Amino acid sequence: MRAICEHGPLLQMLFSWLLDVLGSMNNERTMNHAPSTPGLPLTPPPLGPVDAIVLGASAGGVGALLAILSGLPASFLLPMVAVVHIPRDKPSLLVEALGAYAHIAVCEACDKDRLLPGLVIAPPDYHVLLDVDSGGLHLAGAQDVHLALSNDALVNYSRPSIDVLFQSSAEVFGSRVAGIVLTGANDDGALGLWAIKEYGGLCAVQSPDEASARRMPEAAIASAQPQFVAPLNGIIQWIIALDAHRAGDTEGTVLHGR
Repeated sequence: MRAICEHGPLLQMLFSWLLDVLGSMNNERTMNHAPSTPGLPLTPPPLGPVDAIVLGASAGGVGALLAILSGLPASFLLPMVAVVHIPRDKPSLLVEALGAYAHIAVCEACDKDRLLPGLVIAPPDYHVLLDVDSGGLHLAGAQDVHLALSNDALVNYSRPSIDVLFQSSAEVFGSRVAGIVLTGANDDGALGLWAIKEYGGLCAVQSPDEASARRMPEAAIASAQPQFVAPLNGIIQWIIALDAHRAGDTEGTVLHGR
C-alpha cells in the first residue's frame, strides 16, 4: 500500500496522459477502418540472426507495447527501436508509461546516441533513423550503429514516421534486422516493412483481428507479405526466440553505410 501511495502522483499523471493520447487517436481509428484481410501467413519465420528489432504502432500502440515489454525477461539483450504515433505538440510520457512495466531499459532517442540493449522510443515531432559510424561495407555489430534525429517533413502525415525508421534500419543492417508492425489506423510502416523484406530481413505483423485498429497491420501485410502474422503473444515469443538465437550467433553483421 505504501508503494502505491508513493507512486500515486506519477500514476495519476501517466493515466491522464494516456487518456489524452487515446482520445487523440480515436478520430484516426474511426476514419480509417478497413475490411478484413484473408489468407494470413501464420507460420513463424526462420530465426535468422538479427542485431536489432524495429517496431511501429499508432492507434492502440501504447497497450500493444506494454504487452510486449511486460513479456520480455530482464535478460533480453537485442536492441529495439520503436515509433509510436503520439501528438506532436504535447510532451510525451511514453517512456515513463512503458518503463513502469518493463524488465529492460526504456529511454527516449537522443541524437548521436549509440544503439544499446533495451527499447528506444522516438521523441515527439522527430523522425528517428539508424546510421553507422563510417561509410561503406564492414563487418561489425550493433555497437557501431547510432541514432539520428531529424525534423524533416512529415511522412504519411507523421513525424516520427515508422517508414523512415524501418527504411534506415534496412539500409544499415541489411538482412540482420526484424521489423514489426503493430496496431494502427493509417498506412505508415507498410513501405518500410517492404524495404526490410527487400533487404532480406525478417517481417512480422500483429494480427488485424486482434489489433485495436486494423488498417496499419493490413496495409503492411498487403505491401510486404510478411513471413509472420500473429497475435501479440505469438510475437512476444518470437522476439524472445530471436534474442536466444542471437546469443548463439558469432558471425557479426555486415552494416551498410548510407
